Amino acid sequence: MADSQPTAPQSLYAAREPVFPKRVYGKFRNLKWVIMIVTLGIYYVMPWIRWDRGPSLPDQAVLLDLANRRFFFFWIEIWPHEFYFVAGLLVMAGLGLFLFTSALGRVWCGYACPQTVWTDLFILVERWIEGDRNARLRLHRQKKWDLRKARLRLTKWITWLLIAVATGGAWVFYFTDAPTLLVDLVTLNAHPIAYTTIAVLTGTTFFFGGFAREQICIYACPWPRIQAAMMDEDTLTVGYREWRGEPRKNSEAVKAGAEQGDCIDCMACVNVCPVGIDIRDGQQLECITCALCIDACDDIMARIGKPRGLIDYMALTDEVSERAGSAPKPIIKHVLRPRTILYTALWSLVGLGLIFALFIRSDIDLTVAPVRNPTYVMLSDGAIRNTYEVRIRNMHHEERTFEITVKGDPAIRLELEGSTDARVSVPADEMLLQRVYLVAPSGTAAARMDRTDARLWIEDMVNGERAYRDTVFNGKAE
Repeated sequence: MADSQPTAPQSLYAAREPVFPKRVYGKFRNLKWVIMIVTLGIYYVMPWIRWDRGPSLPDQAVLLDLANRRFFFFWIEIWPHEFYFVAGLLVMAGLGLFLFTSALGRVWCGYACPQTVWTDLFILVERWIEGDRNARLRLHRQKKWDLRKARLRLTKWITWLLIAVATGGAWVFYFTDAPTLLVDLVTLNAHPIAYTTIAVLTGTTFFFGGFAREQICIYACPWPRIQAAMMDEDTLTVGYREWRGEPRKNSEAVKAGAEQGDCIDCMACVNVCPVGIDIRDGQQLECITCALCIDACDDIMARIGKPRGLIDYMALTDEVSERAGSAPKPIIKHVLRPRTILYTALWSLVGLGLIFALFIRSDIDLTVAPVRNPTYVMLSDGAIRNTYEVRIRNMHHEERTFEITVKGDPAIRLELEGSTDARVSVPADEMLLQRVYLVAPSGTAAARMDRTDARLWIEDMVNGERAYRDTVFNGKAE
């Protein structure tokens, strides 16, 4: 028996084939241009919008002030104890994503996802420098690096790198005063964290938008796997009217004499796809429903005198209706159905709750923390003293004076550390930590009882606004 030759193990890895989308014109492509310009404009310009907040705060409209643990958004100022506003916005973002996905499929992925927006921008730069799809394909397949190829690639990579640096730079401007940070960055006086953040975001933007592209959507992003739970048979998504387009022009059935469908197998839908799939093979995980294949197919149908819509936004129920010879549902019936109405109602309730909380919130606040080591102190005259740390927040844009009082047992008196009266001044947009003593004279009920309820009040001496916190006075139990 002859010795069998060992065989090399079969590779399960397929090398990536770069995708070179062809330029396309149409309403969906125009919509993507508008969204790209608006979203990039907001991202790059927002940190430079000025907003007068007075002498004690930075004049930046949108600022994530991590050092002072506050978030500024135009006239809204969120303090650390108001994190529920941020949580509410995140809940609204999640519900909004569920709503749009249940109604229109992966519309977020196709139009507004940062990966999609920056990839579109990088492809636009690539097309300007290297040409449209065929020119880029020829350059990619050219094995020999001559001066022209090196010049085109170097120009493209430098432009990508500049965009990536601007992307990372714009991000750090959201966390401190932008003009000040820009000067510090240029003069090399900025904090190392700023340079590190810019370097990391520059590298990821350059790689994700320039080289990884559709692989981020396919392999790294979890949303393609989750979206199926948000969709049903009435969800509008990009699809191919196979019952109208088949058999295709170059199919075996047509060659055998069958009547040709509307699809002429021009591959226009494939050539414009940014993820390199054929929508005629059915709905696929890779599809981001950007609808560029609709624009490409509609253009071809118009040229050959066929009705538009061979590739279009449709739902599974539309396919059933059209195959049976009936008209599909109106779009409004696909969009307005129990699931989307429920998501809209929840989204609206959260939004209204946040607006209500924003309008009723007070501009002053306090917290009271009893000092438990020791629980109480007995003074030389037999009085019992408890110590508290009181934090007073002044969210006004000017300094305010507050009077601190105690309510409960009338025998309990209040004293402030470092002050001869019960008033303290709190600077504008600051929090003051004040040590407060409650004293119960010897022989009073509060001094003899284990626990006595007490309430600390603060009153704004300018407008009379008040706030309180309940606490407990600990006595010497007898």
